[in-house]
Amino acid sequence: MASDSPKIKAITDNLNKHEVQVIYTQIERDETGNPSFKTFDFQRDDFRYFYPASTAKLPVAVLAIQKVRQMQHDGIEISLDSRFEAFDPKSGEVIIDKDSTAESGYPSIRHMIKKIFLVSDNDAYNYLFDFLGRDYVNNYLSIYGMEPSHLNHKFLYGADNKHTWEFKFYNEQNELVYEQASLTSTIERHRMPLKGMIKGVGYTDNEGTLYNEPFNFSEKNYFSLTSLNKILIGVLFPKTLPLDQRFKINNEDHEFLQYWMSRNTFESEYPNYKTEGYYESYVKFLMFGDDKNPMPDNIRIYNKVGDAYGTLTDVAYIVDSENDIEFMLAATVHVNENQIFNDGVYEYDSLGFPFMAELGRQVYNYELSRK
Repeated sequence: MASDSPKIKAITDNLNKHEVQVIYTQIERDETGNPSFKTFDFQRDDFRYFYPASTAKLPVAVLAIQKVRQMQHDGIEISLDSRFEAFDPKSGEVIIDKDSTAESGYPSIRHMIKKIFLVSDNDAYNYLFDFLGRDYVNNYLSIYGMEPSHLNHKFLYGADNKHTWEFKFYNEQNELVYEQASLTSTIERHRMPLKGMIKGVGYTDNEGTLYNEPFNFSEKNYFSLTSLNKILIGVLFPKTLPLDQRFKINNEDHEFLQYWMSRNTFESEYPNYKTEGYYESYVKFLMFGDDKNPMPDNIRIYNKVGDAYGTLTDVAYIVDSENDIEFMLAATVHVNENQIFNDGVYEYDSLGFPFMAELGRQVYNYELSRK
């Protein structure tokens, strides 16, 4: 990955330290509009561990829709818009029964998915994670050949990831249409021979106590860049995959996912994120990760990002309608200079976001030169 850009060189001058992986896919269309792909990669290693963070929300969002469609097929009168309640199975405590960000004032599967793509909302992911149960996700990722990958946990400190919350779903007449008891996972953790799962020289717990020993990621989620890229293809270009590797969702579902994946953070009334702390490109790392100005109208980025423990990842399909450009780009980079995890001290702003944004811009400019 040769470049004279200081933003690129700051990372590529020490590639091993920054754990860079990149997948770049050129897209060509035939006379009927059918796409074909030509893929290039840099340092891709499907069995070199990096923490995927919120990119794990992508398959969960898609599979939540699939589960609803399967339930409908079985005669259950549930929809993506059915309001739901979640309860702790041990205490009976209400986990959620209202949502002030929804137009209806109530949570639904559809609304959770919107929140996942607009701001990468952790709570929204947690509800869908438990609606599915982690065995459902892992089994279908394996069935569809979207590996290596493994979903193991919610984004909730101290969560019980083996046993899910209980759910109740209601129709528009406020009638109970489906009740889901707590699900118990039988898959404890992955058995993949991953490299680099023990990282750094120290870590802090959530109370701030420092432990001077490497951090073990063996119980964390894992998605290779390859698997994330294939999941994205499964949402955007399902007909390019074999029938048995396609998500079991309909055309309207694909359109819904594509629409919200491609929105910037301000393009929603419910939920509305036009508040302090957000900006248009809040979850668009490639091309715009270091730029908080309004995004150009001619560029759409269909993507899912993740950032945690010093690792930034983005898997994206980028379209320029004005210049007739489309390509896919997936990348991950690690920026944790002190090699201490969970201390919140990472070089996102000084190294990570500038690298991701410049990488996206350079590939975009190369696509312009190919026209």
